[in-house]
Amino acid sequence: MTDAITAPPEEAVGPLVRGLAVVRALAVARGRRGVSDLVRDTGLARSTVDRVLHTLAVLGHLRQEGRDAVLTPALMELGNAYLAASRLPALLGPLADRLAGELDESVSLAVPDRDGTRFVHQVTRRRAMSVAFHVGDLIPAESGAPGALFAAGWTEDDRRRWRLRRSADPGDAAFPVLPGGVERAAASFEQRIAAAGRDGWSLDDQLIEPGLVAIAMPVRDGAGHDVCAVSVVSHTSRHSAASLRDAVLPRLRETVTAMEAALSTAGPYSGPVGTTSPAVSSSGAAGGASFGVPSSGAVAAVPAGSPAHAEKRGGGPEFVESFARGLRVLTAFGEAGPQAPLTALAEAAGLARATTRRALITLEHLGYVAGEGRLFRLTPRVLDLGFACLSRLTLPQIAQPHLAWLAGQVHDSASMAVLAGDDIQYVARVPTVRIMSVDITPGTRFPAYATSMGRVLLAGLSPAGRAAFLARVDARPLTRRTVTSAKRLAAILDQTARDGYALVDQELEEGLRSVAVPVRDRAGAVVAAVNVSMHASRRTAEQARQTVVPPLCEAASRIERDLHVAGRFVRLPLG
Repeated sequence: MTDAITAPPEEAVGPLVRGLAVVRALAVARGRRGVSDLVRDTGLARSTVDRVLHTLAVLGHLRQEGRDAVLTPALMELGNAYLAASRLPALLGPLADRLAGELDESVSLAVPDRDGTRFVHQVTRRRAMSVAFHVGDLIPAESGAPGALFAAGWTEDDRRRWRLRRSADPGDAAFPVLPGGVERAAASFEQRIAAAGRDGWSLDDQLIEPGLVAIAMPVRDGAGHDVCAVSVVSHTSRHSAASLRDAVLPRLRETVTAMEAALSTAGPYSGPVGTTSPAVSSSGAAGGASFGVPSSGAVAAVPAGSPAHAEKRGGGPEFVESFARGLRVLTAFGEAGPQAPLTALAEAAGLARATTRRALITLEHLGYVAGEGRLFRLTPRVLDLGFACLSRLTLPQIAQPHLAWLAGQVHDSASMAVLAGDDIQYVARVPTVRIMSVDITPGTRFPAYATSMGRVLLAGLSPAGRAAFLARVDARPLTRRTVTSAKRLAAILDQTARDGYALVDQELEEGLRSVAVPVRDRAGAVVAAVNVSMHASRRTAEQARQTVVPPLCEAASRIERDLHVAGRFVRLPLG
């Protein structure tokens, strides 16, 4: 989105301005960009870009892959701070989820963001043709149903800014998620604004792309201001715009009433919380048992990878402290609340008031913070800082770099799998090159009862789920060592839950030994497993326990840290 370029105020923090410019350039490039390209994109000196990238890497927000800089899920902490402080996913998300379930249609929450509309919660129905927008995505106000609702309350200055943006960017290049051909949406915008103001709801009849229809209503606070809009989205194979309106408008009105009641009765902000939704969109585990290996989901006083942690341990001479401290101020809103005074933000960030003040001046100039008297709040624009592109990650994509690290540590293949019925299904794998190697690819399925990852996943089921599996499974001997007795399998699963890992010795195939540990979501449920597989001649079972289990647990812990950040407000696909 194009904004008028103004000179930064005298007290602005230059390194913070430059650092966020690099982050924004990486976000526009979908989270991956060559260093030389970043120099061209930002117009900054190579040395400046290198220092910013080094700082982001120390903070855990970036990794280097060859010549490319790649954003990591940890950067989503910035967007999480906005979503937590806004309270919209926490307060209204469950009501949106319920509406989607009742109607069997996709439902979204969106907020006004300048002359655009930003998605902050998505519930997507899994169909051959479904909504492709993600949390954090920004679309022009004229595209889609919510924009007309928000524009009904625009001032003349707002309308002038919209017209300037349309003339400066007629092709909507600043909105990369938007399909082409939205001239029809712009041409009918004024008419739809008037209708939205009159009716209190707005229709999208294939404005974004052919086949997509939607209806939206505003959710208002006690003062009558638009807080967000809730949309029900369908496809013309199921509804016309008119039939969608007739089918869902009564239930949509009831949901809006419930949402406005939730906003009006919400207690005071009590610190950062996630939503009650699962971190992944589906899982083979339910009810999660308690494993012997401690969960990495516990919140530390100074989280590893956070700006405070990096400064505490020292980031070296190339580390840009003023940039890191600016990021700390952004994330401090997640602790301090929707609107916070300077003193509260300084305390939450652990910074001096003067340092915090200069960061806020800079962030307000860049549009990431809005000041209202003595109070400050984050704007939805914070979601531009990598959240939208990173919200598209799947669990296997999150795991892949950590599996590569694990394979490099143990010099054997590393994999991730999930439950698929009574089988495991591989979703990610990093093989090693050997004369004798295990030939498995993502999508491969094996019986859960005879594999290390299967036993970890089964041990993570609720007692009832585990008992049901053991009652129905047809456990057949795959080798002379395969355990097929339901009683013995039950004892093994109990032991796996206590130990926090499973070791399977040549039960799936002669000569194949593997060891696995669980991966858990923010709620503690086991959603996946990670393993190392090897030829039995490489290590004894005891050597595997001693030399493979520790790095395996570390890899699972790293995956969990990323999963817990990325899955806080976003449902991550398993594959």
